Amino acid sequence: MMRLQFLIHSLRSLAVAGALAAPLAAHAVQIVVGQVAPLSGLEGTQARAYSTGIQLALNKANKAGGVNGHTFSLVRKNDSGSPAENMAATRQLLGENRPLVLAGYFGDHVIGELVSSGLLEKENIPLVGYRVNEIRAEAPLLYSVRANLRDEINKITEHLVTVGITRIGLFYQDGPGAASLMAATDEVMKSKGAHITARGAYAAGTAKVPNAVLDTFIAAAPQAIIIVASGSAAAAFIEKYQGGGGTARLFAHSGADIEQISKRLGEAQLKGLAITQVTPNPYKISGRLNKEFIDLAGGTPDLEVPVSYAMMEGYIAGTVIVEAVRRMGARVSRDGLVKALDGLDNFDLGGYKVGFKPGVRSGSRFVELTIVTEAGRIRQ
Repeated sequence: MMRLQFLIHSLRSLAVAGALAAPLAAHAVQIVVGQVAPLSGLEGTQARAYSTGIQLALNKANKAGGVNGHTFSLVRKNDSGSPAENMAATRQLLGENRPLVLAGYFGDHVIGELVSSGLLEKENIPLVGYRVNEIRAEAPLLYSVRANLRDEINKITEHLVTVGITRIGLFYQDGPGAASLMAATDEVMKSKGAHITARGAYAAGTAKVPNAVLDTFIAAAPQAIIIVASGSAAAAFIEKYQGGGGTARLFAHSGADIEQISKRLGEAQLKGLAITQVTPNPYKISGRLNKEFIDLAGGTPDLEVPVSYAMMEGYIAGTVIVEAVRRMGARVSRDGLVKALDGLDNFDLGGYKVGFKPGVRSGSRFVELTIVTEAGRIRQ
């Protein structure tokens, strides 16, 4: 009897192990998209906007009857901006919900920990859509649906040199990625005939601008300052810099969320601020993608957060996931999804193209400069 029970237990264990190793299904299933992000805290608004965008794309697919018979759901967890909490919540999500794909992760340290831990490769699960304030090397299973930071710095510098500005400052987040950011910035400056005259950093996970940093910029008097920071840190820097008498033109990268900045700064401080954007305008119809997004957002009652560029980026990430699932076919598996993503070359969402191939997972080069009005509105 004991031998029989042992045999039954062994067969059950083998069945479970086989199910985890095999494709998730060859019939219609609900595909889980998993997100672990700072849904509260300094980046809470942007993270929730990103997940709302993903949900809009999944809702659109579900209302159309799904893809290859499959429907989608989004499961999200809050990491409060902590890499340790992110890793724990991601492991819990993988064990409890068995997502096909991850999406909408935030933070240099979070992405760095995911890559260095080898968790994505161990689980063979792709991450589609994430936000960092650093320049990262390509990594397996990490798919970006936006232009990289180097593209943004290049766009800003190109514009500044065109209008005769060559003495430039750099305000950035300190951390492991700072060295590569500064090296890339110096390289861009050299290629355009400009140079960095002042640098200053703030501590990751904060919005505190040290007085010494402010003094450095005031003393160096650059003609313009490039701000590579979160929305809260960018707002703190602008407020402190202009309050201290700084007069340089200010250019922020796309991570500086205008919705967050405009809540803190007054009209005079907002006027003339330029921000790079890596998605089409979510407020203005200029193509199929904009119209589709605006119609869906406008037709969704009680959005969790206001429409924003972060929400548009989330919608793009969600749409890319849906398209990859469509190309994967009826049999659902993580391996099949990775193959579909690696073959997603020059996918046109309607005025915005995303493309991946093996070894190239930075999916877009789209960057445009926008100007902020006194009312906190975006003007192209």
